[in-house]
Amino acid sequence: MLWTIFVILLVLWLIGLVSFHAIGAYIHILLVLAIVVLLIQLITGRRRV
Repeated sequence: MLWTIFVILLVLWLIGLVSFHAIGAYIHILLVLAIVVLLIQLITGRRRV
């Protein structure tokens, strides 16, 4: 689920970077949050059974 959210935010970030300069800042913030959550998950090493 987290990977799905990460991919969606990454795609939105790329779209915002290319086309919507005004919305791009908000998408950058969401991307940074997604990367932080992803890193926390990787560091803690929790995996579904």
